[in-house]
Amino acid sequence: MDGLRVGFAISGSFCTFSRILREIQVLVDKGAQVIPILSFNAASIDTRFGTALELHEKLEEITGIKPMETLVEVEPIGPKALLDILVVAPCTGSTLGRIANGISDTPVTLAVKSHLRRNMPVVLGISTNDALGASMRNIALLKNTKHIFLIPLRQDDPLHKPNSLVADFSLLEKAIEAARVGIQLQPLFL
Repeated sequence: MDGLRVGFAISGSFCTFSRILREIQVLVDKGAQVIPILSFNAASIDTRFGTALELHEKLEEITGIKPMETLVEVEPIGPKALLDILVVAPCTGSTLGRIANGISDTPVTLAVKSHLRRNMPVVLGISTNDALGASMRNIALLKNTKHIFLIPLRQDDPLHKPNSLVADFSLLEKAIEAARVGIQLQPLFL
């Protein structure tokens, strides 16, 4: 990971933020330069899991970089070749749908579009309550999209949330390494 420029785009699955922050710290500790990117919701909504200000402060503390949170800030990612790889984690069902359908109206989805214009890898860490429902078609579409890779997923609460899947974020580093050589980490469903 030493010297790897990782864009780390965070969308609003707020319950996973503490896990994501731990993984970002691991990447930084291993020498990666992590550039944080926030969706409109992640950048502005306070929840029972923490405030938007706390998220900004923690990301800047870990990475040393102020998070990108506007369309204007993320648009140059591709044209200026700012990243080696882009991670979207957590990737909500809404963000997943936008990416699958080419809609780039948020900082996260525009970052993906901008990065993909250089045919560079994007790793998605999905976290959505409708993965085995309405979002499955988007997962299937993106699974077969060039330069898009998924962190392996599992049901997080099959009894109470039977359609919910969450990426195993502990596999992030392995997913990044595989994506860098064009391989989807397997098995996809744990």
